[in-house]
Amino acid sequence: MLDSVQDRKLPMHQAHDYFVQLLDGLEYLHGRGIIHKDIKPGNLLLTLDHTLKISDFGVAEALDIFAPTDECTTGQGSPAFQPPEIANGHEVFSGFKVDIWSTGVTLYNITTGLYPFEGDNIYKLLENIGKCEWKPPEWLEERLSNLLVNILQADPAKRFTLQQIRHHEWFQFAPVASSPPVPIPPLKGDWHRCSTVLPYLIAHHYESDRDMPAVYFTEHDINEEMARQRYEQEQTLLGPNYLSQMESLSFHSEDASMQDGGSRYQQYITTGSTGGGRGAGSEKRPSRSFSLSPKPSLRHTVAGPMMMPGTTSSSSSAANNNSNSKQRRTRKTVSCISWRKWPHCRQS
Repeated sequence: MLDSVQDRKLPMHQAHDYFVQLLDGLEYLHGRGIIHKDIKPGNLLLTLDHTLKISDFGVAEALDIFAPTDECTTGQGSPAFQPPEIANGHEVFSGFKVDIWSTGVTLYNITTGLYPFEGDNIYKLLENIGKCEWKPPEWLEERLSNLLVNILQADPAKRFTLQQIRHHEWFQFAPVASSPPVPIPPLKGDWHRCSTVLPYLIAHHYESDRDMPAVYFTEHDINEEMARQRYEQEQTLLGPNYLSQMESLSFHSEDASMQDGGSRYQQYITTGSTGGGRGAGSEKRPSRSFSLSPKPSLRHTVAGPMMMPGTTSSSSSAANNNSNSKQRRTRKTVSCISWRKWPHCRQS
């Protein structure tokens, strides 16, 4: 975004807003023992509503939960944003103070369009950082100059902490907006481009904007498409009428004759009542009912004395006249909710 501005700096009120958000994010990281080590404008992302997000944790370091201090031994990150203790080759340094120094250089850059330390090559740059000889521009606001001087201190012990920065006068009183804020590129009327990460993805996968698709998919569109694909897969595996069967489906099938004597299923034949629609001696096989209704119920009751296959109606009458000890108890078949639960039916 700074490259789109002629003098490569932001209006003071806009820079103040971004710096406040940067300090909030840095305080959140330090509160969880995370040292970023590479705070710079290039690692700060902005959404379309000007919300700042810290990115690129490739060289970040997480302190041990039981560590007594924030000491670090590895210095990484962009050379222009490194503190003097790293430029001078110190083996041990404060990790939190490294991020605070980088935050000060970032504030200096977005408010002036310059860097506090420069050099023809990296060696000269690190030498200038190690000496820490710099002065803020004369045209810079006095309160901001005072804050930068206290942040960019060569001695980490004298360098401002996050709380000292928050209590500074320039931080607490936002400058008056005297000019419109710098817009966030790219803004081409396409509100689906909701992140500054998208242009980088386009540059990585496509040669230019002309080669990329003209349609953008939001997160809501992707979720709907995934749900539709899952539904089609279920329909393919379970059949087109699966849902209708699950809602109201009742299987009524007559028992087939079972030749295997060791089967867990048994067949029962009853003799119809003489007063019913069927005459005496007519044999009826009870039908099993498989219901997918949520509440199981007793569908069929097999009543009367149980007869073995091959008996006649006369033998049935004789059995009724025998003693009560020869009478069979009434068997009730409890219907199940599903086919898989049928072997667990309880018969009494």
